[in-house]
Amino acid sequence: MTDGPKYGFDTLQIHAGARPDPATGARQTPIYQSTAFVFRDAEHAAALFNLQEVGYIYSRLTNPTVAVLQERIATLEGGAGAVCCSSGHAAQIMALFPLMAPGLNVVVSTRLYGGTITQFGQTIKRFGWEATFVDFDDLDAVKAAINDKTRAVFCEAIANPGGYITDLDAISAIADEAEIPLVVDNTSATPYLCRPIEHGATLVVHSTTKYLTGNGTVTGGCVVDSGTFDWSANDKFPSLSQPEPAYHGLKFHETFGPLAFTFHGIAIGLRDLGMTMNPQAAHYTLMGTETLSLRMDRHVENAVKIAGWLEKDDRVDYVTYAGLKSSPYFDRVKKICPRGAGGLFTFAVKGGYDACVKLVNALEIFSHVANLGDARSLIIHSASTTHRQLTEEQQRAAGAAPEVVRVSIGIEDADDLIADLDQALSKATS
Repeated sequence: MTDGPKYGFDTLQIHAGARPDPATGARQTPIYQSTAFVFRDAEHAAALFNLQEVGYIYSRLTNPTVAVLQERIATLEGGAGAVCCSSGHAAQIMALFPLMAPGLNVVVSTRLYGGTITQFGQTIKRFGWEATFVDFDDLDAVKAAINDKTRAVFCEAIANPGGYITDLDAISAIADEAEIPLVVDNTSATPYLCRPIEHGATLVVHSTTKYLTGNGTVTGGCVVDSGTFDWSANDKFPSLSQPEPAYHGLKFHETFGPLAFTFHGIAIGLRDLGMTMNPQAAHYTLMGTETLSLRMDRHVENAVKIAGWLEKDDRVDYVTYAGLKSSPYFDRVKKICPRGAGGLFTFAVKGGYDACVKLVNALEIFSHVANLGDARSLIIHSASTTHRQLTEEQQRAAGAAPEVVRVSIGIEDADDLIADLDQALSKATS
């Protein structure tokens, strides 16, 4: 559909990448639950393995169901191509893998999901990579953190857990000046609320587990390539600009142009890291994307109402929702997320850590789970769960202080959710 008329988001979220099955006429994308695919002949097989022809070999690399999801997400994000994988964490490693090498570093925001802070602060050190954490509201600090060993800048469009909005235009300008890619996690915003590529992002990553699927059934991840970065402008990215020994000296950027990163992600990343998305997960996510805009509108509508109610409640110290006029990020929402600030935010409960624990235990409609982006409303006390491994200083920097709970507002009746919070706050602060 991307070659024809310019369709609207609501049309693309249903149709992009999908076509009736040529064998059966099935209108919904089938689950191609097959490990391998038969070659037409020996010449066809050789062409596929040499990257001279696009097709299906083995489901660790390519699968027809997953391919539809890849095209759909790339289309919704305005990218050239995409690679789906097993989780959002896998997508982050897949995004960095062609860019990094031992001794190199990535500059990352302090406002990140706790698991990402651990992945970047601890786990990637085992690859010989380093991460420098910076407050991305301090643009001078971001510039100062970049050095000749930096190969990427990483942030979240709407930061988990606090719902902070990153000034993507300002950060992308800094990355451009340094001739390095900006990688944006767009999980909390989705392409319906924010299109990071339009604000200068080179790569966009998703945990498709969250809003894109929207029903809490499967895990998955995706890396979207803008197709706009010049990987051959200098010698910083040899994996994409220099001869690849495994493919007889093929140069990915020279050969595939705007799709260089996407082909590398499949031919090298999925081949060797094996972070594959299974076709059933892709199917669930495809069904989820069909209602993405409808759900996100309701998430935002409910979040605005509930955050406004919480802000006026005497049992609450503060609310971080960027959709409130009192938020320092309110004006930024209009520029970065013009359709709304999402459904994710935190609020501080008077009574601190213990009151937060009582609150989550007293709720009836909200589910106490380590997830977000579900149709159901969710809550978690980050300091005792997702951010537990961090110091209190790191927790506060990430927006997950001990007195704070994170809510992912669902699509239920907002008045019912407010009533649930009301009774739980009474029990937590009595």
